[in-house]
Amino acid sequence: MNLTVDIGNTAVKAALWDGGGVVRPVEGEDWGAESFDGAIVVSTRGEVPRIEEELRRRARFFVRFDHTTPVPIKNLYGTPETLGLDRLAAAVGAHTLWPDRTMLVVDFGTAITYDIVTAAGEYLGGDISPGATTRFRALHEFTEALPFCRLPEGAGEFPARETKTAIGNGVTTGIVAEVEHYIAAAGTKFPGAGVIFTGGDADYFVGRVKFPIFAVSDLVLRGLNAILEHNANL
Repeated sequence: MNLTVDIGNTAVKAALWDGGGVVRPVEGEDWGAESFDGAIVVSTRGEVPRIEEELRRRARFFVRFDHTTPVPIKNLYGTPETLGLDRLAAAVGAHTLWPDRTMLVVDFGTAITYDIVTAAGEYLGGDISPGATTRFRALHEFTEALPFCRLPEGAGEFPARETKTAIGNGVTTGIVAEVEHYIAAAGTKFPGAGVIFTGGDADYFVGRVKFPIFAVSDLVLRGLNAILEHNANL
């Protein structure tokens, strides 16, 4: 039994794995077992000594995922020390699920990231743009009068006739256009490439983008499990 823990900017996500299959997602730090065969943690918040110490105590094999950790794909990023580890883990997860296909991974979080992992198992890198909440917050914090908004439940008509609808329309339409641009670009450069959506806002945009898409909510955790198994077998 393996435990994978992803400590993000806004939440702690974890899952228990039996071999390659997820047993169950775990809420926060309620890991539900006294011991694990293996455990891996990645953090975008910097050092997490309390959690790391707890996992070292409870796991027979422990990995703190950082830029020196071996991974089961080839990392061709030019500055690997600056690469977000969640991006790399998601790429590993994508290659684990579709090892014979080049994939565009779109992760909807605090930032939206667009990454390519090839059928040959090469991570090529990608692009980063502000996520939906980041865009809403920027409009609110860097203007005098605009309110803080969230993703609207439905599509608003253009032109909008009140401010919250105008903001919701603008942010949503901008993200959809951006995502469709990257999907088209990936398809042109890598014919036959698949597309995976993951991250907190993935479900919202799946039905709004006019391309065939795979949605995998646990992609980063799945990649972490593959990285853990890879290191355990070295």
